[in-house]
Amino acid sequence: MPKISIVTDTDSSLPESIASRYGILQVPILIHFGEECFETGLNINDKTLFERVDKESKLPTTAAPTPGNFADAFRNAFEKDSSEELVCFCISSAMSATFEAAQIAARDILPDRKISVVDTKTLSVAQGYMAIAAVEAAAKGASVAEIIDIAARIGERSHMYGALATLKYLSMSGRVSHIAAGMAGMLDIKPILSVQNGKLDMLEKVRTKKKAWERVIELAKADAQKSEINQMAVVHVAALDEAREFEALLRANLKCPNEILMAELTPGLSVHTGAGLVAVGFVTEK
Repeated sequence: MPKISIVTDTDSSLPESIASRYGILQVPILIHFGEECFETGLNINDKTLFERVDKESKLPTTAAPTPGNFADAFRNAFEKDSSEELVCFCISSAMSATFEAAQIAARDILPDRKISVVDTKTLSVAQGYMAIAAVEAAAKGASVAEIIDIAARIGERSHMYGALATLKYLSMSGRVSHIAAGMAGMLDIKPILSVQNGKLDMLEKVRTKKKAWERVIELAKADAQKSEINQMAVVHVAALDEAREFEALLRANLKCPNEILMAELTPGLSVHTGAGLVAVGFVTEK
């Protein structure tokens, strides 16, 4: 039985403690403040990102890891685990060039290695749960094809909903006008986000945080109405206290797993949402 390593990128929102527990190597998404380049999870996180954003009133840009970054990570994974094959689960290609960079690394830099690169067509903890499922399948002796199929089915049963705290950061990015952001602030509008067609998109707008959180739970309930929730995470952007408050609300209103993962969205994605986001990601049984 060949040993198979599992790799993903930091847009999986997996806390390092969880990634380490499962032996998953995460390739850092790159964050650029002008000429300065930071690597997610190594020298930047959501908290430090938005401390700088708020100080400079300017958002950074994000970039996929380079093919060279992926090649180095793949070599490390092979050497660390003495593996014969490797499967890399990347953030949706609709959101990032990460999948393409990993493909180039596998095809052009390490053509003699057995590397499969998967477009998860999703992001954040849905992507992370796919990687975890892959590790568990590999440990049971599954082939690469079986691992990819098992992970894909996890992705298909994954859901994510979140509420933005403010439109301030979307205004900074130019995705909404300053006037619209100002009006939204005055009216206390909290946009609801969801993963749609491989992208993190605005689903609807709700007034007040309380109503937004209630709406997120309503959406989660609708998805879980006919099927038990197997895995769940509360995801936040530099808002741990709010995330804990939201977790309590989830447990009071929804049949949740005993363990709920607490995770940061991570800078490659949080640049697009801004600080204060609170979300729930979960995998249903069916």
